[in-house]
Amino acid sequence: MARLMTGNEAIARGAFEAGVKIGVGYPGTPSTEILENFARYPGVYAQWSPNEKVALEVGIGASLAGARTLVTMKHVGVNVAADSLLTLSYTGVNAGLVLVSADDPGLHSSQNEQDNRYYGKLAKIPVLEPSDSEEARKFVKLAYELSEEFDTPVILRTTTRIAHTHTLVIEEEPREVSLKPYVKNPQKYVMVPGNARLRHQVVEERRQKLLEYAEITPLNRIEEGTGDVGFITSGISYQYVKEAFPGSPVLKLGLTWPLPEKLILKFAEKVKTIIVVEELEPYIEEHVRALGLKVVGKEIIPRTGELNHYIVQKAVLKYLGEDIADFLENLDLPQRPPVMCPGCPHRPVFYILSELKLTVTGDIGCYTLGVMPPLGAIDTTVCMGAGIGMALGMEKANPDFSGKTVAVIGDSTFLHSGITPLIDMVYNGGKGTILILDNRTTAMTGHQPHPATGKTLMGEPAPQVDFEALARALGVKRVTTVDPFDLQQLRAVITEEVAAGEVSVVVVRRECALLPNQTREPLTVISEKCTGCQRCLKLGCPAIAIKDKKASIDPLLCNGCGVCAQVCKFSAIIKGGDSLG
Repeated sequence: MARLMTGNEAIARGAFEAGVKIGVGYPGTPSTEILENFARYPGVYAQWSPNEKVALEVGIGASLAGARTLVTMKHVGVNVAADSLLTLSYTGVNAGLVLVSADDPGLHSSQNEQDNRYYGKLAKIPVLEPSDSEEARKFVKLAYELSEEFDTPVILRTTTRIAHTHTLVIEEEPREVSLKPYVKNPQKYVMVPGNARLRHQVVEERRQKLLEYAEITPLNRIEEGTGDVGFITSGISYQYVKEAFPGSPVLKLGLTWPLPEKLILKFAEKVKTIIVVEELEPYIEEHVRALGLKVVGKEIIPRTGELNHYIVQKAVLKYLGEDIADFLENLDLPQRPPVMCPGCPHRPVFYILSELKLTVTGDIGCYTLGVMPPLGAIDTTVCMGAGIGMALGMEKANPDFSGKTVAVIGDSTFLHSGITPLIDMVYNGGKGTILILDNRTTAMTGHQPHPATGKTLMGEPAPQVDFEALARALGVKRVTTVDPFDLQQLRAVITEEVAAGEVSVVVVRRECALLPNQTREPLTVISEKCTGCQRCLKLGCPAIAIKDKKASIDPLLCNGCGVCAQVCKFSAIIKGGDSLG
């Protein structure tokens, strides 16, 4: 049966058809929907782990126990899992293990634009790059065959455009795959130096075999065409080339580590000019140049951001000396900056932090939007869990930051990578204040459960992590819980804790405004009492606007959190009302 699927849906389908029994990962755009879809298939088990390193290690265990396993994460998540991944290259697998790395050119929802094809080169493991949803389905299935044939983990590298674009997929019947027997083999699986030296030799032998495979696999193919300009490309960039220059000769690479050197040289004989089209880094281009071939690449193709057929066509035509004076420009669409939702429990936190003029070391989550005006409260954001360690570092470098710095971190992010730096802060005599913004979900990636929500990805009930008890167990003596919608209490607690002179944890608890089964009465503005001071606008709530020099509240957007009423000094905002104030 054929139907439209996103790349993420197709990966889940391909895994199911390949007989995968275990799916594990950590939610991160653009990879999240893979496991959510996989979990819906019969006879499988799927879970969210606290972070990507743990997810990969669960996957390794499942593979060794004999089950085909799928591990998913976004590109920066592979950084977290890299310690395990690079050693997994040495140990190899039992049943097939595929790691999906979902890269994010254009930074749609990420802090960097790293190109994870280099992880394949670094770890010496195969990297497959599909160019549409149907290839995503097929490549997943082939990846398990490669994994088991060559005794290696395999990276399936996608990008945001592949992950979220719908193309036609041909569904096939799932394959029934039996558990492989586990055989105790310390020389293969215990990476002490003596064993690891021997396994490194195995990795090199495998590399040679994979080089031979790269030359004959149908994943890599030459598409004949007309003209003396040929393109080497992979992934979504292949679609852009085909749209911009239909009928041109193309070397399409579906396996991008290792690269097929003989096939590249064969393609070069067919054309006079080689243009490499790839997003982000000159990964393929550098390899082609190393073969002694003259190639055109990043001198005309942008090294940053997403490509599209327009960018590719314009760049190539300009290089070839074509007249592009009448070339259509991209439509200049208005930009919509990201903003916290109406009723977001993070908004009052950053309002108070801004009011108190504190230095705020931030983290990855919806709350990172606290950097946006008018709140403008966040000073730093680097990666998951970094804010707590950075707060300690600032304090140790300059004591003036003591009593003036707080670290903010979400509930899911705290479980991901915030516990260890909190231990560090306690152990090394820090004095910082940590705000755990507990909105009862992994909100930024679409409300996935985590170990403190009380349920699993499969919908089963689960024990809940008690943040307050956990903080005390780590040695934190000052632990407080506060409702962010109570501004007076929130301000008082933060003021007291930053002045305490020792490590403190404040659990700021209020569920995400977008979680279901919440009924709140919208607020309205009493026009006669409103002075037009615009103090309420400092909250940055999209439900509040100025109309005829007075504040107004859109009842369709307002969810009745009541924070604006507490901010108003003239009691002009009250509960009730069903029209613009």
